[in-house]
Amino acid sequence: MSLNGKVALVTGGAQGIGRAVVQSLLQSSAKVAVVDLNKTCGEECKTQLDAEFGEGNCTFIQCDVSIGDALRDAFQSTVDQFGRLDIVINNAGINNEKNWEKTIQVNLTSVIKGTYLALEHMSKEYGKEGGTIINVSSMAAFLHSPHQPVYTATKHGVIGFT
Repeated sequence: MSLNGKVALVTGGAQGIGRAVVQSLLQSSAKVAVVDLNKTCGEECKTQLDAEFGEGNCTFIQCDVSIGDALRDAFQSTVDQFGRLDIVINNAGINNEKNWEKTIQVNLTSVIKGTYLALEHMSKEYGKEGGTIINVSSMAAFLHSPHQPVYTATKHGVIGFT
């Protein structure tokens, strides 16, 4: 399926599932903002993607998604660079039971904020053309692990919110 002319933003996009999603979007001719906290990984990812798909098709935006203003800026930077936003994939996630508050901020709060930011930039209610929002959860939402209760709760929350 061609996504030619479409613009996507993927949080946690420099590695793992997010990176695979970014590659798939680029293979389908979308332009992609790779949003990730890890600067080194993000810059390496962009260099590799530029070599494979050509420069100008993706951008790397370093962002801690748990900081609301930083996430808002990442969305605005994407629109500023590519002129629009059509697809948002809220994928960033961590599993840190010791820093459970950060786990909630990254895994659940940023998904909620990211969804509302996506609506601001894409919703027909705001005079935009519409779009697609994908919120990534985990099998942990369905198969509880007693050793990661906060992670499990956040992934349940993503399902419930979505």
